[in-house]
Amino acid sequence: MNGRVDTAQLAAWMCECSRLIDVHIDTLNDLDATGGDADHGSNLERGFTAATASGFSEKMTSPRELLKHVGSTIVDIVGGSSGAVYGTFFLRMALASGELKWVDGATFAQMLRAGGQGIIDRGGAQVGDKTLYDSLAPAIAALDNALVAGETLASALQMAAEAAEAGRDSTVALAARKGRASYLGDRTIGYADAGATSMALVLRAAATTLI
Repeated sequence: MNGRVDTAQLAAWMCECSRLIDVHIDTLNDLDATGGDADHGSNLERGFTAATASGFSEKMTSPRELLKHVGSTIVDIVGGSSGAVYGTFFLRMALASGELKWVDGATFAQMLRAGGQGIIDRGGAQVGDKTLYDSLAPAIAALDNALVAGETLASALQMAAEAAEAGRDSTVALAARKGRASYLGDRTIGYADAGATSMALVLRAAATTLI
């Protein structure tokens, strides 16, 4: 990759997110059953499918417009906490992209941080709460560190995806401290968080497509 991401590449990222969520829908639902309604995968699959419907990117002229479309669609279609959190994530990324027609590595990292801050603002999640932020936070740090070290954006995104997957795995040993799952306390130990698992898929999709 030439070190910058345009609207078409972001559209490919969203389509890969949709594909991976669909592939792992049963796993996500099963994980959600440990502390939720067993529908995390189904809800996200519905949202990403609607957001990436055939021809969705053809009229999108900027990263901001595309990511705003995805975020707004997920909020409208998914509903509940997952819709609000993921919708906020993409809407904050859209806002951080400004009016640019393409974004470089530093700007993409800034967008990802803005999305993470949106999740914090929405629900107050912190690392260790057993949420999707346990995947996102280490991915953001890994991306920033890799870019500062002079890695290409493609290489830095691979490192970010690996950090997200390690963050997902770290939630197995945690007790949930946010949402409905928090009422189960230690009974949530022994299972990866569904949100952390879906966020790791979103970041793996970025590493796969933004190359």
